[in-house]
Amino acid sequence: MAKKEVTSKKAASAASKVLRSSSSSKAAKSAAGSALSQTKSPAKVTGSKAGSAASKTLRTSGSSKSAKTSSGSALTQRPDTKKR
Repeated sequence: MAKKEVTSKKAASAASKVLRSSSSSKAAKSAAGSALSQTKSPAKVTGSKAGSAASKTLRTSGSSKSAKTSSGSALTQRPDTKKR
């Protein structure tokens, strides 16, 4: 089930900065791309690979603030994965 959330302007700007940076990790860029693709589309959700990349970026102490902002946005748009 899709969540009704979209990426905010602040998070989209952070994601753009991460994608343009040559020093950003592959995981950070994957999460940023996912967040940016969901800017105006509430029907889209973060996939499992992008979600894992976002989680990895948030756990890495060397990640930039922009990388963590866009990763957090991507993670909030993950579908519910709880099994019943």
